[in-house]
Amino acid sequence: MTAQAERRSNWTLAALAAPCLPMAGLGLPLVVYLPEYYASELGLSLAAVGTAFMAVRFLDMAFDPLIGGIMDRTQSRFGRFKLWFAIGAPLLMLSSYMLFMAKPGVTTVYLWAWLLVVYAGVSIASLSQLAWAAVLSPQYDQRSRIYAWWQAGNVVGMILVLTLPALLPTILPSMKANGHVLGVQAMGWFIIILMPLTVGLALWKVPEPQVKSEDKHSGIREYLALFKRPTVVRILVADLLVGTGPAITGALFFFFFERVKGFDKSQASLLLLIYFIGGLVGAPIWTWLSHRISKHKALAVSGVVYAAMTMCSLLIPQGSMPVASLLMFLIGVPYAAGAFLLRAMMADIGDEERLLSGVDRTGLLYAILAGTVKIGSAAAVGVTFPLLQLLGFDPQGKGIDNGLDSLAVLFAAVPALMAIAASLLVWRFPLTPERHAEIRAALAARDVKEPSLAEAGPAIGSEPRLSEEIHVPARPAE
Repeated sequence: MTAQAERRSNWTLAALAAPCLPMAGLGLPLVVYLPEYYASELGLSLAAVGTAFMAVRFLDMAFDPLIGGIMDRTQSRFGRFKLWFAIGAPLLMLSSYMLFMAKPGVTTVYLWAWLLVVYAGVSIASLSQLAWAAVLSPQYDQRSRIYAWWQAGNVVGMILVLTLPALLPTILPSMKANGHVLGVQAMGWFIIILMPLTVGLALWKVPEPQVKSEDKHSGIREYLALFKRPTVVRILVADLLVGTGPAITGALFFFFFERVKGFDKSQASLLLLIYFIGGLVGAPIWTWLSHRISKHKALAVSGVVYAAMTMCSLLIPQGSMPVASLLMFLIGVPYAAGAFLLRAMMADIGDEERLLSGVDRTGLLYAILAGTVKIGSAAAVGVTFPLLQLLGFDPQGKGIDNGLDSLAVLFAAVPALMAIAASLLVWRFPLTPERHAEIRAALAARDVKEPSLAEAGPAIGSEPRLSEEIHVPARPAE
């Protein structure tokens, strides 16, 4: 494939990113809205909610290497990753309905059961989408662009879903008293309606290049062996730090702004919306910077900016929307960098892994990365919620407000320290643009020397061999 052909059009990348709208519309409430909703509106205890969200996430981690290995071995006319992406959509639609439309009186068992289903669907859909994005181009800078579109789709999805709780009381003033419940249910319908439309568009419009390698088993043993790669370990630790900090901020967002800073629910929802608008503005900034100074150094700079801005949130005056809005926008700008740059860096590690082992392990690599996301989001709820309860914090706002200082520290200081630690870790990341160019050259040279492997199928990083693409069968002529 030529260099020109490897630069996918903006329309193609927009179609790839389109399913991020409902997927982010699900992912954000799972961290920010649903834990608080099940505790404050549906009557489950903080400890029960925190334990359920944390334990199910850890159980789900065992599913990732299994499904990632299966994806790596899948061969179908429909595509390797596209097939699994199509399978994940109905699981997400069903589980979203059951979680978002739940009524008061639901049991902890109900929450556990549907969290298991929704996270299985999230694993299948997110792993297949990320791996599908990785094979669209082997080029270092193009991967930053691809995952920037992916991140933009996520941020737009978050922005859209956040407008629902803010708009409902305005559109339906007679239902203002029950606006929070209606807002959560509207999020569920947002996911259920958009999922088949956007997934269908991606499956129709986005090709999947065939990427074949040696036919070797890909499972738990191979999954664990990847932890021996220094670059993999460094990416994982950085992703854990970069992801857990904002997850903690998100889980405590409404508690912090309502109870510590004196905003009401609609104002806090608007601030969260402004935060993600900052992320949307920030995505092209960090993409541009990654082209200038490399992905890992752009990521390190973003971490320092995020830490500084997050600490400033403690200085927001009580009830001051102008100050809070400006600060939440500034915190959102660096927030965008971590997710997409780390995933673009993992795609580069896929080239390194194929050079060292001869095997394409894209699915397993993103299964590893998914594990750190799950640990972070599980800890954000599973550790902070029981800790706040231990400190006497009441989520329903009854009685004396205890634990507010601890809430403020957990909201700002802990994420800031994590961001600084991640920046220090990635500043000297060894897989530089120069090193990646060497890896791609070595892969190309090996394909020339080993025609049997090249004939078996092209592979990521082997630029001259990435030629055949899989499309959904064309529609009949009209």
